[in-house]
Amino acid sequence: MPRLSEVIAALDALWPPERAEQWDAVGTVCGDPDAEVTRVLFAVDPLQEVADEALELGADLVVTHHPLYLRGTTTVSAGTFKGKVVHTLIKHDIALHVAHTNADTADPGVSDALAGALDLRVTGPLVPDPTDPAGRRGLGRICALDHPETLAEFAERVAKRLPATATGIRVAGDPEQVIRTVAVSGGSGDSLFAQVRAAGVDAFVTADLRHHPVSEARETSPLALVDAAHWATEWPWCEQAAAQLDAISDRHGWGLRTHVSHTVTDPWTAHAASSAISTTGAPN
Repeated sequence: MPRLSEVIAALDALWPPERAEQWDAVGTVCGDPDAEVTRVLFAVDPLQEVADEALELGADLVVTHHPLYLRGTTTVSAGTFKGKVVHTLIKHDIALHVAHTNADTADPGVSDALAGALDLRVTGPLVPDPTDPAGRRGLGRICALDHPETLAEFAERVAKRLPATATGIRVAGDPEQVIRTVAVSGGSGDSLFAQVRAAGVDAFVTADLRHHPVSEARETSPLALVDAAHWATEWPWCEQAAAQLDAISDRHGWGLRTHVSHTVTDPWTAHAASSAISTTGAPN
């Protein structure tokens, strides 16, 4: 069986930590470099539910997309929810490793996994990494549909192919608009509107879209918007990442067992439909 240090070296080769944004907090949070690893659990969020799942599974390593301590801390007291996660993991010899913005821009990265889940053909990065001579790395992806769809049909595709969440998806645009090309970005994407407009695509799939950026985007271009839950747009990466580690394990003869958490850690738990809107736009 490989040691934790060997597995982490393999993960760092997939998602080099030096490619993370300066504000990010990636890498190994806890774990003994000399400990053996037999099972690995992939998840989006390092929450207590995921730590408990790892314990029940008998995992030696949890790999999450979101950092546990993004802005630093002065305590790991078990009286705090993040401290309790750390205590649970250390007490049971479970390591935690984070790949965040370094996984976003990787080849393949988070947005490749999102495009794959939606059965879209990737044609290139939305925001290319200037250090990549192959032109494959970068933030977001530009994609094409094999056959044109209306926005209503495409939105239905997104709703069916992403993991179910309480909030589902929101759509901005004419339901009959024809969609041929799409930009995708897992996680929060409204900072990318300028690049999406420059790409000339018909629609943009991302998460956490806010009122004012969306309003301005709709007023300045015919771009259709499909807003899904943050967790749902990043969960497909867990399956992609597990498959990547499986391939590495096979090459090295490690015999690792990888698992993907299906625990829904999206914080929204319910959705109540609004009352009907009149044709004037004022509530009935």
